[in-house]
Amino acid sequence: MDKIIKGEVFTFGNNIDTDQIYPGRFVELTDLKDIVPHTMQGADPTFASTFKAGDIVVGGTNFGCGSSREHAAICLKGIGAGAVIAESFARIFYRNGINLGLPLVVCPGISKLDLNHKEISLDLEAGTLTADGKVVAQVEPFTPYVLSILEAGGIKNMIRAKLNA
Repeated sequence: MDKIIKGEVFTFGNNIDTDQIYPGRFVELTDLKDIVPHTMQGADPTFASTFKAGDIVVGGTNFGCGSSREHAAICLKGIGAGAVIAESFARIFYRNGINLGLPLVVCPGISKLDLNHKEISLDLEAGTLTADGKVVAQVEPFTPYVLSILEAGGIKNMIRAKLNA
């Protein structure tokens, strides 16, 4: 996992639920190449065609609320999101994303910043968010356990490495 993540921001509001992230009518799809084009389709039908690997999703409060479907985190990881930054996350979505190795970063006040389609830099070690050459926000640090999952690329990889050690 990169400690510094740079990318263009795609901003969404509060209470972005799993149906907006990945509409339920597509849950029967299992191949990642079929899943990815539907990422954020419920919130922005053009998202998958404009988002580039490494770009960053920003949300308000309660990002990932709704059903517990893992597809919501899978599609964001699969499309190549460098990180998802939000004021807060729904608990099950947060665990699903972290377990897949997707950096989900809590940043109080981020929804008040005008970052849509700006290039930003997220420094996970320093806990800073930089835009236009200036630090614009502090992010909450990961616990050592969560950091170890992310550094391994997900919980399966972390467990595999421990079993093979």
